[in-house]
Amino acid sequence: MLDAFSRVVEQADRKGAYLGSDEINALSAMVADSNKRLDAVNRLNSNASSIVANAYRALVAERPQIFNAGGACFHNRNQAACLRDMGFILRYVTYSILAGDASVMDDRCLNGLRETYQALGTPGDAVASGIHKMKDAAISIANDSKGITKGDCSQLMSEVASYFDRAASAVV
Repeated sequence: MLDAFSRVVEQADRKGAYLGSDEINALSAMVADSNKRLDAVNRLNSNASSIVANAYRALVAERPQIFNAGGACFHNRNQAACLRDMGFILRYVTYSILAGDASVMDDRCLNGLRETYQALGTPGDAVASGIHKMKDAAISIANDSKGITKGDCSQLMSEVASYFDRAASAVV
């Protein structure tokens, strides 16, 4: 996993070049927004259990056939695994937000997840729906302007959304 700074340095080093003004300006903007990034991660961490639980409840209401007898997530063990996986995905989204990079999520969370769900007979589109429900809740919580660093968070919220979208597309 590389943070944004390490990634820029590595790319410049591969080219044998000094950092250009574009790279320095991008890193400068990231530093300026670092408190917003920390606020967002802190809020998501503080609300993780409710984000996951509410998304799970909404998914059960939306797709009861998966959770009823004969469904892929009928047994308590499968339901617990579903909750656990949703929590893992949210945790890796927060790591990605902090680093400004999705590689940690790709490498340690999403790699092989689709195949795992296919092997278990769990519909990937249902998992993706649960991830989208977490995304909606997470953005609502992270984008609440009360008690956080002031400023435009639209770029950061777009980035947050992209991590959830990346996770959702990895399972279908």
